[in-house]
Order: sequence, then structure tokens, then C-alpha cells
Amino acid sequence: MKIASISLGCPKNQADADVMAHSLLAAGHTTTPELSEADCIMVNTCGFIESAKQEAIENILNACAGKAENPNLKVVVTGCLAERYRHEIVTEIPEVDAVVGMASNKNIVEIIEEAVNGTSEPVEAYGAKEEYALGGARVISTPSHYAYLKIAEGCNNRCTYCAIPLIRGNLRSRTIGDVVKEAEFLAGQGVKELILVAQDLTAFGQDRGEVEIAPLLEALNAVEGIEWIRLLYAYPERITDEFIDAMVRNKKVLHYLDIPIQHIDSDVLRAMNRKGDEQTVRTALARLRKAMPDITLRTTLIAGFPGETEEQFEKLCAFVREERFDRLGCFAYSEEEGTPAARMEQMPMEVREERAAAVMRAQADVMNELQAAKVGGVMQVICDGYDDENDLYLCRSRGDAPEIDSEVCVASETPLYPGNFYTVCIKDSDVYDLYAELTEEAEQ
Repeated sequence: MKIASISLGCPKNQADADVMAHSLLAAGHTTTPELSEADCIMVNTCGFIESAKQEAIENILNACAGKAENPNLKVVVTGCLAERYRHEIVTEIPEVDAVVGMASNKNIVEIIEEAVNGTSEPVEAYGAKEEYALGGARVISTPSHYAYLKIAEGCNNRCTYCAIPLIRGNLRSRTIGDVVKEAEFLAGQGVKELILVAQDLTAFGQDRGEVEIAPLLEALNAVEGIEWIRLLYAYPERITDEFIDAMVRNKKVLHYLDIPIQHIDSDVLRAMNRKGDEQTVRTALARLRKAMPDITLRTTLIAGFPGETEEQFEKLCAFVREERFDRLGCFAYSEEEGTPAARMEQMPMEVREERAAAVMRAQADVMNELQAAKVGGVMQVICDGYDDENDLYLCRSRGDAPEIDSEVCVASETPLYPGNFYTVCIKDSDVYDLYAELTEEAEQ
């Protein structure tokens, strides 16, 4: 059977899709990138915010539309939307043949085969969240030189705006040994850059009684073949001396950190049920920059949260200009059913969107200046591929995560190869990307 997989949303979701793909291949099925060639289309959905839900629904409907040409086509829905809305999906979209909650991912082969064998009713499988498999054998769907490595699932933070605990449950950490085993497998497949993901990396191990992110970084640093270790999603209240020391001491750990701050006003943070206040945030940023002056800091913010005053919003904009984040995204607040914030008094969506756009304009000014300051400098990059339309090699610096951050576009008469490291000189910049040439130094 030919199976086409569509995976939406965050890297954690992609890691789940990679495990399911391995199970299907091991069972003798094949995969295809072409929906028109598939016997079954698996849509691995995101359901975090309204825009993500709409994207998921559009992809499900598009997959179901394929039944007009192929009446035997089966459509299977997995991921966050499947976990969150369950039976509602088959009620609202009866063309769907199976809905698979996250804890049932491990049974994806049996579920798809049951759907294909022609049951009269859609197949539905929803296990307990605590039975959700944290890892497993997987394929590598990213370019072969980098891979996302999920170290934990779920979250205990209970932010008032966030549906993640409703979808993915409480924090459950993998063991250090299990994570290292997967890292060794990935390295054996040619992966050079590990990108660690979880809802909150800095809580890793807390569910077992002790935070273990520092010893985990120590263990991963020793994995032969891995050259870069990138960290996504750390919380400011958990930026401890031990964590910072681990980032500094372990040379493969990049001086790069994604810290979802969400806001800077203490009253707004309290309404969000965030664990720290303005001082917590500013202190964490200052300590990171003192220990690692070259660190690249990325964050996400929410504008238009219920009750956010004009003064609090202006404070947020000033914070963006003051802290000069290397990378920043801002979302207009989206109320999610089942969360405490959804029951609060909401401001008009157009106001939320205007505020988010204003934050991004402030950040664009910062980014322009930061990018321009890099012109004339030399940096190490890793090659991701080639843009034949513009005759440029697409690379990334230590400060760039794939798919979400900037690119270093390199002009070179000498071929560059994906997964190899190069030294380049920055010649020009715009608000997001850098433009460079290969130096006289050869491949690293």
C-alpha cells in the first residue's frame, strides 16, 4: 500500500510523524510524496491555535477531495486536532476513514490496515495520554544532516492561554539513556545537527523529581558524529546556573536559545499564569548574555491578551526595542476553547492583529540593524541546499534554526554540499537574510 503523509505544525509533531512512517515502512508499506498516487493519505495535524486548526481542516478536506478520482482512497487523521476533537472530526467530515489520538500512534499500522479493509464506520482510536509513546524507531524526514530530537512530551505549566496540556497531557520525560540512544542512531545516519525539542526543555526530568537538562547536554555532547546541538523552548524561570554552565562547557551546544517569553508586563504575565515576572525575564536574558556574549536569543510574544491595556502594549513594544532579540515572532492572541483565558473578556480581533503587527514592525527595525552589523564579518555556516532560481547556496549560521530563522545565501563558483560546513564572508544583508561569498578557506 502507498501512503502519503502530510505533517503540519511544530517539529515535535514531525518527530511523531517520523516514528509512524517507520512503523508503516517496517510493515511493508511504501510512502509517496504524491497525493494522487496514494492509497492512503495520513494527515498529521496541529491544533494549537485557530490558524493552525484551519490549516489542518483545509488539508483534511483536500485529502478527502481525492476520493472523487480514487473512491478507494483512505484518509487518516492523526496529531493534535485528532486528539483534541476526536469524534467531532468524523461527525463534521464523514469522508474521513480513521481518527487516531496521539496515544494510539503506536498502533498506526493496524489502524490503517483496518480502515483499508473496509469497515462500515470510521475507525477511531484514543488511548490514555500517559500511554503516548515518547520515542521509537524513526525515519529522518528532514535533510539528512539535521534532525529534531524530542526529549519530552506534555507540559505542567498550565498557562491560561494554552491548550497543550489538554492535548498532550502532563510532562513526561524520556530517560537520558533513551535520548542518547536515539542521538547515536541519528549520528549513524549522517546527522550532524541535533535540534532538541519539547514543550519546555528546561523542565526535562522534573517529572522524575529532578531537572536533568544539564546532564543530558553533557551526555549528548559526547555522541560521536554530532557537531551542533541546538536548543528550542526554554523557560526564563528555569534558566539556572547549572543550565548556563552546561551550555558554556559543552562545546557542541550552540550559543542559541529559544525562550518563549510571551509578554514583559508582570500583571499580564500573572494573568497568563506564567511562573515569572518582568524581573525574572530580564534577569534571565542578562545572565545568558553575560555568560555567552555571542548568544543568539529567539523569543515569541503574544499581543492582545485579554485585559492588555494600551500602556502594557506600549511597554511590550519598548521591551522589543530595548532587548534587541536576534529572532522574534509575535502572535495575535487566539482564544482556545477549554482554556481559562478563553473565558476572559476578549478585545476585538482587529485590535489584537494590529498590536501584533506593530510589535513585528519594531522587531523589523531591530533586525535590520543587527543584520547590517554582520556585513564584513566572517562566520561558519552549514549548507542546506541550492536555490537554482537565484544561483545561491542556502546555508545557516550557528544562530539560525532551520525553517524558522534566517538563511545565509552564498554565492560560490565552487560547489557546496548539503551537510558540510564552510567559512563565508558576509557581503550584504536584508531584514531577514544574509548574503555571502565563500572565503579562501576550504570546507571545514
